[in-house]
Amino acid sequence: MELDFERCYRAVDSRDQRFDGCFYTAVKTTGIYCRPSCPAVTPKRENVTFHPSAAAAQRAGFRACRRCRPDAAPGSPEWDTRADTVGRAMRLIGDGVVDREGVTGLAGRLGYTERHLNRMLTAELGAGPLALARAQRAQTARILVETTDLGLADIAFAAGFGSVRQFNDTMLEVYASSPSRLRENRPTGRAEAGVINLRLAYRPPLHAGSIMEFLGARTLPGVDELDGETYRRGMLLPHGSASVALRPGERWVHATLRLSDVRDLAPAVARCRRLFDLDADPVAVDGMLGADPALEAVVRKEPGVRVPRAVDGFEMAVRAVVGQQVSVAGARTTLHRILRAAAGAAGEGRSGGLSEGPSPSPESTATLPAEPLTGFPRADVIAALPDSAFGMPASRRATIRALAEAVADGKLDLEPGADRAETVARLTELPGIGPWTAGYVAMRATGDPDVFLETDLAARRGAAALGLPETPRSLAKHAERWRPWRSYALIRLWRAA
Repeated sequence: MELDFERCYRAVDSRDQRFDGCFYTAVKTTGIYCRPSCPAVTPKRENVTFHPSAAAAQRAGFRACRRCRPDAAPGSPEWDTRADTVGRAMRLIGDGVVDREGVTGLAGRLGYTERHLNRMLTAELGAGPLALARAQRAQTARILVETTDLGLADIAFAAGFGSVRQFNDTMLEVYASSPSRLRENRPTGRAEAGVINLRLAYRPPLHAGSIMEFLGARTLPGVDELDGETYRRGMLLPHGSASVALRPGERWVHATLRLSDVRDLAPAVARCRRLFDLDADPVAVDGMLGADPALEAVVRKEPGVRVPRAVDGFEMAVRAVVGQQVSVAGARTTLHRILRAAAGAAGEGRSGGLSEGPSPSPESTATLPAEPLTGFPRADVIAALPDSAFGMPASRRATIRALAEAVADGKLDLEPGADRAETVARLTELPGIGPWTAGYVAMRATGDPDVFLETDLAARRGAAALGLPETPRSLAKHAERWRPWRSYALIRLWRAA
């Protein structure tokens, strides 16, 4: 990726937070790298170089600034939305695939050789998959050092390092400080044992109310709940289960995590960020949508509306199928019945950017319920349920079972690293899944920012309320001007309805 020096330097000189995570500033005279909004004195032009990733800056020999914590910046919106191989690779690395399966596993998922994948990532990001994963490991380790009482050797392996020596060397290189020294300087007010407190940064503005309203209207007993300004849910992660409590605040979403296995910290954080769409660029989105006179007023009234996404692609697909042609309340009732039926088998079949800044103070920390919530049942559990568990027409029951079997067999990938076009194609091959369902899953599960459901009744009602065309064909034609952010426009139509 080529970075324009003048544009980058102007962003640094103005300390523009919108560019945090989009590129990194390395200062030759100090040997450190910063986020663009770092409050330090702006370095001279001749002393500055710019890098597309924290890993690239580290690879060039720079250490992270202790003041602005550049490694904890929001993720680049480009890698969050791009559907190409590099974008998919970045989402998979963020979910911890390299730590669990190695570069071989990452390359296999993407359908490329390791050599070619390394070449593509280096060209775009200035670092290969190992270096990118290493930067994430260092961030994970720093979080665990500063927010838990785990032994340093345990932290080394939990963060994905192959040895304690590798862990110590990396921390010295990235932070110019040993793990023991970082622990001495950790903030006070740490959480109870087994709980990790984080602050998840985002690019302002964030219209938190729209996310909380959307998720709150769709909560399921035992899976998620909304308690005032705090949203809680269970998650099934690669190594075990987790509970998370998320409370939006100014500049950060405060998160409290309880993990059954600390190796799941990185994927847990990645999924929380994905759920609240924290890596989005709301200024770019609102600028495009607000240029339409029909949306100008609602964009100005509610800036920063995000697309609520998912921590579990299969769960989102089941919700979409159950929600076909029924109300949100009716879908919740049916899903609750399925969850009750799955509860007996769930014990055998369940499983299911890093943290931004040090541990927040106790008064700013979201609290977890006494009993952690559980994640949505796995696909194999749902596939094995008897017909009586579904309480719906036989055709729709067959759709859910076919969906669950396809996911359980590995024939259908519903996670953010999936090929979006291929996922939609395979979904529509299943009986009972049409364009609306596939599009809804693409928007919320795989994170496609440019989905538009012109046949959706609520979208058409919202369009009518805003003076837009109401018929599917005319509405779809009008929506072409909202590319590549039609998913965000759809959310605004639903709110207008």
